[in-house]
Amino acid sequence: MDIVALNEKIKQESAFIDLLMSEISKVIVGQKAMVERLVIGLLGNGHVLLEGVPGLAKTLAIKTLAQAMKAKFQRIQFTPDLLPADLIGTQIYNQRDGNFLIRKGPIFSNFILADEINRAPAKVQSALLEAMQERQVTIGETTFKLDEPFLVLATQNPIEQEGTYPLPEAQVDRFMLKIKISYPERAEELSIMRQNMGMIETVINPVISPDEILKARHVLNEVYLDEKIEKYILDIVFATRNPKQFGLNNLSDLISYGASPRATINLAIGAKAMAFIKRRGYVIPEDVRAICFDVLRHRIAVTYEAEAEEITSENVIQDILNKIIVP
Repeated sequence: MDIVALNEKIKQESAFIDLLMSEISKVIVGQKAMVERLVIGLLGNGHVLLEGVPGLAKTLAIKTLAQAMKAKFQRIQFTPDLLPADLIGTQIYNQRDGNFLIRKGPIFSNFILADEINRAPAKVQSALLEAMQERQVTIGETTFKLDEPFLVLATQNPIEQEGTYPLPEAQVDRFMLKIKISYPERAEELSIMRQNMGMIETVINPVISPDEILKARHVLNEVYLDEKIEKYILDIVFATRNPKQFGLNNLSDLISYGASPRATINLAIGAKAMAFIKRRGYVIPEDVRAICFDVLRHRIAVTYEAEAEEITSENVIQDILNKIIVP
């Protein structure tokens, strides 16, 4: 494989990344890591779970991304009284013709913002799960394929648990990334305040089409992933399941269960997408480490003993990254 030629090709094919980031930064101040990971989810054909307190531009970020892409966008506010039909659509009886017509729901878009997903009951979450996993929706006896690209960005509020339905592990595992958003820096918040006090409305220009994203996904497969990097990814994931084999005896009583094979797949895809964003044709260990927390934090369950000692899955991931030898 000619790495030099591949590197040059990736540089050309990823040129739109700078345009996309520049357009999004017109509205989103700071939060560069969040925007990068939204683009990684888009390139990796995966869904993203965003967790953060209210007011951190979670909704605005996905709306801006859709505007910059000429893509269809739908925001669905999840509430305890939401029904599956409100999400996917339903059959309506036509009295004149004596038959049923199908009215499609808001799920038939490129970008779905599932706002406060943990507020909806299990039936609604299972309807969303089929769309996320199978990229299809069934209404009555008819199955419809969803348009590509299709990205679900779900948000959840970590500080308010009353009246919520925690996402089951099987559904959480379907999300490629779980991103935790923190408060902006002081200088960034000053910029946010000044921007929102201005009377001029910021216009987001479409800089890329959905077809170009689909093309970029094919190019992403060509990003070179060395065998040593593959082994590094496997070591990280297997260390979450059998920490003693990797000299992490202190973690054996802290992990209830480790990451699934989806973690291995998404870590590899995420590392490739990170290299693509950085305009490189090959993956380096730093790409894996950069995306590792977002891929693994929702796939590792800690024990009650760990919770009692206030040890989180992120602490576990950090210990593993510190121990596993970097190629």
